Amino acid sequence: MSYGISLDMGTSGTRAHAVDLSDGKIISTSVTECHPLPGANVMDHLTFCINVGNKIAHDIVMDTVNKVIRTLGIDLHQVERVAICGNPIQLSLFQGIPVDDLAFAGENAHKARGIKDQKRDAGVFSAVDVGMDVPDGCELYVPPAIRHEIGADALAMMYKSGFLEQKKNCMVTDYGTNAEMALKVGDDIYTGSAAAGPAMEGQSIACGMLAGPGAISDLDYDFAWRCQVLDDQITPQSGDMVDFNLNQVTDKGPMHGKATGITGTGVIAAVAVATQYDHLWKKGQLTTEDGKMHFQDGIYIDSHDISEAAKAIGAMRAGHFTLLEHAGIKFADMNVMYMAGASGTYVDAIKARDVGLVPPSSNEIYQWGNTSLALAVDLLKNPELLDILQATANSIRANHVMFASDKVFEQIYTQELGYWDEGMAMTAYNENNVASGIQELPKPHGRANVHRMVIRDIPDLGTKGLTIVHDIGTKLVGKMPGCTGCKKCEKECPEHALTVGPDKTITVETKHCLGTACYRCQFVCPEKVYKYDTLRLVGQQ
Repeated sequence: MSYGISLDMGTSGTRAHAVDLSDGKIISTSVTECHPLPGANVMDHLTFCINVGNKIAHDIVMDTVNKVIRTLGIDLHQVERVAICGNPIQLSLFQGIPVDDLAFAGENAHKARGIKDQKRDAGVFSAVDVGMDVPDGCELYVPPAIRHEIGADALAMMYKSGFLEQKKNCMVTDYGTNAEMALKVGDDIYTGSAAAGPAMEGQSIACGMLAGPGAISDLDYDFAWRCQVLDDQITPQSGDMVDFNLNQVTDKGPMHGKATGITGTGVIAAVAVATQYDHLWKKGQLTTEDGKMHFQDGIYIDSHDISEAAKAIGAMRAGHFTLLEHAGIKFADMNVMYMAGASGTYVDAIKARDVGLVPPSSNEIYQWGNTSLALAVDLLKNPELLDILQATANSIRANHVMFASDKVFEQIYTQELGYWDEGMAMTAYNENNVASGIQELPKPHGRANVHRMVIRDIPDLGTKGLTIVHDIGTKLVGKMPGCTGCKKCEKECPEHALTVGPDKTITVETKHCLGTACYRCQFVCPEKVYKYDTLRLVGQQ
């Protein structure tokens, strides 16, 4: 028997299928709970890679990939093909390609630093050469990136969703940490990527978690709010009913006692509920007695969590606004929306439209699952698809918008922060837009037709089902000359990722570490001798 392995390298974690190449059927699925590199977003991963070196970052990623594929329940000696999909940063880390050109945008920045642009076109490579524990001769299929920050995963969402064939003006978004999006107007496609932050993946949330078993993924209304909790097959099931006015459970459901956290879509549902009622949410704060919204099994969100979610909502709405402005069309001229990724699958599309994750004019909404992993499966079945994907990527490279330096994006995102955190009225929001020559934001109207194309973000888990890989941790270690062993760095670590041994050896578990987004361990050192970037992988000191 011959096998193939499909991989989705995401900012929030790795997902894999084992595939029987004789009939194309999925055998098993394995996913991680988080990314192995320190940090919560692609910029953290980029900075870590540049600071500690490309090889260390690559080795950490490959250590996780090999741990994942060993849990697929197949004989790895019989693997003949591997196909992978993901954003440019994650695929570069996987392949060991330098990421300097991704970290520093712009021709002038590249010239000043002597940075060479890397090619990220479609190709067939050796899976062994990148570090995978598979037989010699195993081929690795890598689809192309579209532009600097729009990668193969964005191409996947366009290709798999039907976006490219749609005749009407339409938009597609992969709702994740690095929210890729595209707008199609006639034959023209405009692309962009909004740094939405980790809240959409359930990260940086008090009780947050990725979309997996035990995650509260939505709230359904039935005289009170019923929690929807993902079961062992990552399918939503009825949990407890809660009254947010009383902040208590009023009825126990089949998933009672089984909630272990809340994922990003559950937070979005809570935002939608809170913003419906003035007595729950005012000027950026929850107004409940203890400042929290309580769900079931001790799970809650607080004002900080809603603020984190609001940043994601604001970034995505600003991105949608920006693409429409660059295309020169109004919201009313864009009615079809495609939603991809785990968050785009589990979120209630109507609630998403109400809070701003979906353009208010969208009246036809299609919810797809993990299109990145699905495209990797397609490549295993038909390697010649690489040529088609390359041609498609070439055809849509002309209309890319860099949100980081775009004036429209800056204007709208500033407005979003004012609206969510300071209680800015929508009338003022729109008046400011008009004064800046930007269209107003209309209110959602009418009932959108929602098409759920899949029941979960990974539709087919295979005959052997799902495995969640917990042990993906690698460790960075080192000794700092002048260290007194006071352990202030250890006590300061907010994620408890760091320990100081009796011999003053510092050990950091990468999967828990916030990396460059934190550095509190380094800042708190009283002797100023702690240098995070000098830590090295176990065995490479």
